[in-house]
Amino acid sequence: MRILPSLLLLLASASLHLRAESLLPANARVAVIGDSITEQKLYSKYIETYLLACTGRSDIHVFQFGWSGERAPGFAARLENDLAIFHPNVATTCYGMNDGSYKAYVPEIGAEYEKHMRLIIDGFKKIGVKVAAIGSPGGVDPDFFNRPTVKGDVYNDNLAHLRDIAKKLAEENKQPFANVHDTMMSALAKSKAALGKGYGPFGGDGFHPSAAGQLLMAQAFLKALGLDGEIGTITVDMKGQATATSGHTVKNAANGSVTLESSKWPFIYDTSTTDANSTRSILPFTTFTQDLNRLTLKVSNLGSAKAKVTWGSESKEFTREQLEAGVNLAAEFTKTPFDAAFNGLINAIGMKQAFETTLIKNLVTHMRVVAAEAAEEPKVAAALAKLKKKLGDEHAKQDANVRKQIKPVTHTVKVEEIR
Repeated sequence: MRILPSLLLLLASASLHLRAESLLPANARVAVIGDSITEQKLYSKYIETYLLACTGRSDIHVFQFGWSGERAPGFAARLENDLAIFHPNVATTCYGMNDGSYKAYVPEIGAEYEKHMRLIIDGFKKIGVKVAAIGSPGGVDPDFFNRPTVKGDVYNDNLAHLRDIAKKLAEENKQPFANVHDTMMSALAKSKAALGKGYGPFGGDGFHPSAAGQLLMAQAFLKALGLDGEIGTITVDMKGQATATSGHTVKNAANGSVTLESSKWPFIYDTSTTDANSTRSILPFTTFTQDLNRLTLKVSNLGSAKAKVTWGSESKEFTREQLEAGVNLAAEFTKTPFDAAFNGLINAIGMKQAFETTLIKNLVTHMRVVAAEAAEEPKVAAALAKLKKKLGDEHAKQDANVRKQIKPVTHTVKVEEIR
């Protein structure tokens, strides 16, 4: 009688796995697109770090296309020219904060936003983008948002209207929808209740998010892209062998201690639990770890009611029941053996994305000015093609430097019975 429910659960799990794979195709080239919030290079950095380090895949490339002050019409105008340097087959978009015009919602705002988001989606189709995670705008923090034209609560209503339009367009075009707005606003309410009005995950101006708010944005897009959050499972049998799932190779195991080499990393958070400039501070108020960052330790045949688990330099105690069910190392440990490698990678990605901003804003976008002349003058066309290749080659070097940071991490998990 229990076979049918178990089979259904297995099929559901398999379906989720297939969905994740289908949304990020082989040789995925992901363009992260948006306004100044994207140009902050925080949520875009978290997305790229996650895709390169936490999935275990080496065939994913990411390029950040943020432009401060931009609205959907601005990107629609530069889409074909700018994306030509990267040739994406996956994209994420986050417009609406500026499109709302910092006033109360009126239908004309929605109509203008919808018109140009449709142009963006049509432009994606034209250049070969197969997967476009259409993101809603985020939200504003009424305790910090200070605009003479509109109060924070009123502007959040405006942004909620634009959220609904983005969702409608995603559904019409059979593309994933990233609900940035609700992900942020839900966590804002919970975090304010716990940490007070002085906690500012949406930044000092109330709408350029700090690290905490930017992690929420990354969460919305990673979930929209179908990432299932399974970093891996490590199983320790206190009377037998240790095993690990794909992306983690057991190098040595004895007496409750297992040394592994991991090519799939957990996502590492900042340290502070109360500072909005720390990603860790928002974790109690959202489901990032549960949904996207599960590195699970399971222990069987434990001969005591409790055990001490040491991972790297940190130790924690867990009950037999907790260890049998599985504890998430990424959630439980604030210091991990992956910290140094993760910080090296995210810093290299930050440097690459800074180059991308310079590349797009100072050079690539302006190439469209000479495009008409290039079409009629072979020498100009040849020079333009040469410049584009040179810029592409330099970006490839930056990307290669990022990939040098991605190496398997060797680490040890030790389980000791507490008598």
